[in-house]
Amino acid sequence: MFVCQACAYESPRWVGRCPNCSAWNSLVEETRAATPARGKAERRKGGAAAAVPIGDIPVAPEPRIRTHIPELDRVLGGGIVPGSVVLIGGDPGIGKSTLMMQLAATVKNVTTLYITGEESASQIRLRAERLDPKPSDRVLLLAETDLQLIAAAIDDTPADLIIVDSVQTMYHPQLESAPGTVSQVREATTLFMRHAKAKNVPVFLVGHVTKEGVIAGPKVVEHMVDAVVMFEGERHYSYRIIRAIKNRFGSTNEIGIFEMHDTGLREVENPSAVFLAERRTDGSGSAVVAAMEGTRPLLVEVQALVAPTSYGVPQRTATGFDSKRLQMILAVLEKRAGLRLGQYDVFVNVAGGVRIDEPAADLGMAVAIASSLRDTPVRADAAIIGEIGLGGEIRSIHQMEKRLAEARKMGFARCIVPCRNIQKGRTSPPGITLVEVDTITAALDALLGRGQ
Repeated sequence: MFVCQACAYESPRWVGRCPNCSAWNSLVEETRAATPARGKAERRKGGAAAAVPIGDIPVAPEPRIRTHIPELDRVLGGGIVPGSVVLIGGDPGIGKSTLMMQLAATVKNVTTLYITGEESASQIRLRAERLDPKPSDRVLLLAETDLQLIAAAIDDTPADLIIVDSVQTMYHPQLESAPGTVSQVREATTLFMRHAKAKNVPVFLVGHVTKEGVIAGPKVVEHMVDAVVMFEGERHYSYRIIRAIKNRFGSTNEIGIFEMHDTGLREVENPSAVFLAERRTDGSGSAVVAAMEGTRPLLVEVQALVAPTSYGVPQRTATGFDSKRLQMILAVLEKRAGLRLGQYDVFVNVAGGVRIDEPAADLGMAVAIASSLRDTPVRADAAIIGEIGLGGEIRSIHQMEKRLAEARKMGFARCIVPCRNIQKGRTSPPGITLVEVDTITAALDALLGRGQ
C-alpha cells in the first residue's frame, strides 16, 4: 500500500498528489502483513461485553502525580494522571528534551524510565549534568529504537513514569516501512498507550513537528493520546510557552511560561513584569492590554507601526496577533473612527514573543495603531481592556476582576474598560480608576485626546 504521511490516506498505487489532503509527494510505500480472518468462535472466546448503566459506575477522584514544576502542573490540569499518555511537540531545539529531563529530576518518589532514540545514553548523561537539579539514580536510561526490545525492557523494569524521546524514531521490525512513517508512529503510540492503560503508568511521548508547525505523523495519533501539549517559543527569545491543545483531564486554556538558562528551564513567576520590562512610555504606537490565558491574567505590550506605503497595495503584518482580526480592526478604525489607513503600511507586534488570541486585546491594538498614526503616546499609566464590534462599539469581556487586580499589582492607575462591564452602584477597585467607554471613538479620545 501507498500511505500518505500527512493524513494516513491509503492508495493501491502511487500518485503525486494525495486525493484526500492534496499534499504533494507525501505517499510512501508500506508493506502490510495479511491478518487472518477470525471466526465467530474465536471472536466470542473472551465472552460477550456487558453494558453497565452509567449511574452504577463508581466515581473516584483520580490521584495526580505532582511534577513540582508548577507551570507544567498548571497546563496538565494539576499534575500527571496515572495511566495517561501525553504527547509533547515543538520545534527542534526548543527545549523538549530539557523539559523532560527536568521532569524526571523533579518528580518525587518515582522511578522514571527515559527511552531515547535520538541520542546515546552518554549524551543524555552530559545534558543531565548541566541541569539544576540533577536527576537521581531513580532515573533509568534506555537507548533503543526497536519496539520489541523496548516492550521487553518495560516489562522487566518497574518504572512508575515512562518518557519516550522521540516517538518518530521508534520502529517495529515486522513493519517494513521506515521509522517516522504513519504505520511506525501509529504502532509505537499503540504499544505505549496499551502499556499505560494496562499498568496504570503515565507515558510522555516527545514528537517532532513539521515545517507548518503541526505534530508530524497521522492525526489519529493526537486522537489516541490523552493530552497534546505544544512547546512554543521564538528562536531569538529565551522565553518558552507550553500550552495544551488537548487535555482530557484539564483545561486547554492554561499556559506555562519558562525562561531558558544554562542550567535548564526556569519558571517565570511574574510574566507581566517580564513582558513589560523593556516598555517605553514616551513613544507612540505602544499600549498595554490585560489578557487572560486560562485562569492567569497577563499584561503584555502591543506595538504598532503605521508608515506611508511604498507599494501599490499597503502591507498588513501581524506578529503574535491574528492577521484576520487585524484586518477587521483596521476596517472599523477607518469606517467608525474616521482614520484614513488606506495609504499606510501597518505592522503590529506583541512584545516578548507571546501570542494573544482573545478578543479582549482588540481595543488595545486599535489604540496602538491610532497612536502610531497620530504620533501621540498613550498614557503610560493606563491598561486597556475591550473587544471591538463591527459597529465600533466596545463589547464586554469576562473575568474583569482578575484583569483589574493584575493591572493594579503592576502599578497601573487607570484602566479603560467597556461600560457594559461596570455594574450600577459598584465602585472601582481601590488604587485604580476605571474609565468607561462604549465606542472606539470614546476610547481614542480618552487615551489620545482629539486629533486628526
